[in-house]
Amino acid sequence: MAAAGVPLHASPAATQRLALGVSYRGERYHGWQSQPDGCTVQDKLEKALSEFAAMPVATLCAGRTDTGVHGLNQVVHFDTPLERELFSWVRGTNRYLPSDIAVQWCQPVPAQFHARNSARGRRYRYLLLESAVRPAIEQASCGWVFRPLDGDAMQAAAQLLIGEHDFSSFRSADCQALSPVKQMREIRISRHGAYWRFDFEASAFLHHMVRNLMGCLVAVGNGTRSVAWMGEVLAARSRAVAAPTFAAQGLYFVGPLYDAELGLPQQTAAMDWLL
Repeated sequence: MAAAGVPLHASPAATQRLALGVSYRGERYHGWQSQPDGCTVQDKLEKALSEFAAMPVATLCAGRTDTGVHGLNQVVHFDTPLERELFSWVRGTNRYLPSDIAVQWCQPVPAQFHARNSARGRRYRYLLLESAVRPAIEQASCGWVFRPLDGDAMQAAAQLLIGEHDFSSFRSADCQALSPVKQMREIRISRHGAYWRFDFEASAFLHHMVRNLMGCLVAVGNGTRSVAWMGEVLAARSRAVAAPTFAAQGLYFVGPLYDAELGLPQQTAAMDWLL
C-alpha cells in the first residue's frame, strides 16, 4: 500500500521516483511478495525503508521469487517526497534489514519508470552440485544430483528452447501470466569442478519455468531422456509430459535488463562470488 498522499504509480512534483538493487538469500522467507505473516523479502524491505524514511514506503519489484529462491540484483522502485543522499538510502535502509537482505545501490529514475514493466528481459542462474554425497555447507545455495551429467547433451537440448515459443509445458498450474509465449534468448551451461552453472535469459519467465526447465535438462543430462525429448515436451504444451519441478535451492534471480540510457547497474558483487 502506498504512503498516504503518495501514489505508487505517479510522481507528482513533490516526489521523486527511486530504484533500488537488492540482494537476498531466500531460504528463510516465504518468497518475495508480501504476505500477512510478514515473512517475505518485500515485507522486510518495506519495513526497513519505512523505518529509515520515518513514513510508509511501498515498493514494486522487477520479478517475484518463490520460497527458497535467492536474488542477486532484484530491482524495485518507489516514490518518496524525501530528499536524501542516494547512498544514504543504501546505508540507512541496510541498518534496519536482516543480515541476509541488503540494498546494493540506489538511483533516481524517470517518473514513468516501472521496475517490472520497463524491463526488457530477465535473467536467472541455477547452481547445481554433481556429487555422490549431498551438500551440507552449501545445502541452501545449490541443487544436487548424484548421477553424472552429460554437458553436451544438456546444451543440445537447451538449444531446442531458444527463440519464441509457447512454454506451457514448463508453466506452473498457479501461473497468472496472461500468455505462455516467451522469447528464450540464451541458455548457457558451464561446469566448474563439481558444480554446474545454468544461465537463462528471456524476455520474461512463467511461474516455476526455470525450475521446470531444470528438471527436464537434468533428465537429459543423466540419460533418462533423449535430447529430442526436450523438443517433444516443448511442442506438447502440456505440463503433464515434462519432468518434475526441480528444487528451489540453487535458483538465483540475477536481475532484470533495462534500456541502457537508464544507467541502472546490471551487476553486483554477489554475481562474481557465484562462480
